[in-house]
Amino acid sequence: MYIKDLKFSLWADFIERDYLDKEFKQLINQGIINGATSNPAIFKNAILSSPAYKEQLSSLDGLSAKEKYEALAIFDIQKAADILKPLYDKGDDGYVSIEVDPFLCDDAQATVAEGKRLHDIIARDNIMIKVPATDAGYIAMEELSASGIPVNATLIFSKEQAVSCAKAFARGQQRSSKEVDTVISVFVSRIDRALDDILISKGMTPSLTGVYNAADIYNSVEALQVKGCRTLFASTGVKGDNLRASYYVDELLAGNSVNTAPIDTIKAYVQGGDKTAKLPLAQEKIDALFQELKEAEIDFDEVVRIQIEDGLEAFKEAFKEILENL
Repeated sequence: MYIKDLKFSLWADFIERDYLDKEFKQLINQGIINGATSNPAIFKNAILSSPAYKEQLSSLDGLSAKEKYEALAIFDIQKAADILKPLYDKGDDGYVSIEVDPFLCDDAQATVAEGKRLHDIIARDNIMIKVPATDAGYIAMEELSASGIPVNATLIFSKEQAVSCAKAFARGQQRSSKEVDTVISVFVSRIDRALDDILISKGMTPSLTGVYNAADIYNSVEALQVKGCRTLFASTGVKGDNLRASYYVDELLAGNSVNTAPIDTIKAYVQGGDKTAKLPLAQEKIDALFQELKEAEIDFDEVVRIQIEDGLEAFKEAFKEILENL
């Protein structure tokens, strides 16, 4: 745990084979990170650009493209899980996440089946199955958590999505014979990238909406007090030079939370980030910002809807590109 007093964890939002053997271990040994996340876009960049996968690929002739992808991804996830296992054994997270096929996002039973299959094949206690926050996904989250499988609910942009995830986890927890750890991954910077130009054109403060939206979601999740469930802040890297590199880690530092960030963001935070808790924000302050958006005739619900659609589509495209290249 990066800040024990706050129960704040810092996870690496990155997986790549050579990195796991080198820098990943160093960051763990230095007490900087205590978990990791992956997604189809991360694996696409790793598998299609790193020479580290060529040797294993040469042994996978005759398999389908998805079987090749899974063999590569599972190898990395198992390696990361084994490196993180000492942390998991002492109750300091130690989780690594792998996402189900994003094309299953509207099929609850297929998502459950794939989540259970991946969990069984990887055969590590400290993996989380990532499930997109869709109507089908909420059903799958409940079923997987009820089966004792840790779940990372992903692609969350709205409070309604987050509450649906938390309630699904609560139902799953009630049905499970053991406590199951779960996280609700709130995407932050994509909201600001979608809105900042509009806000600037209207003379309004940019790069606040994503933070305040995430703070609103954090308040709602904490209020539900679902056992074993935490808010995870994702999409916390910055683009360009208009914000300090650690901005989304600094501004979302909160008790009982996780921030998963790119390696450069983590390094920037460790070197000069603000270690003072910023959340919870007063609900009145959050509500005031969204009232300003409304008065400026900015339809935040529509922004969120587009981000959910675009996020799912981006993961599908990344997954499709991997399969086409394999």
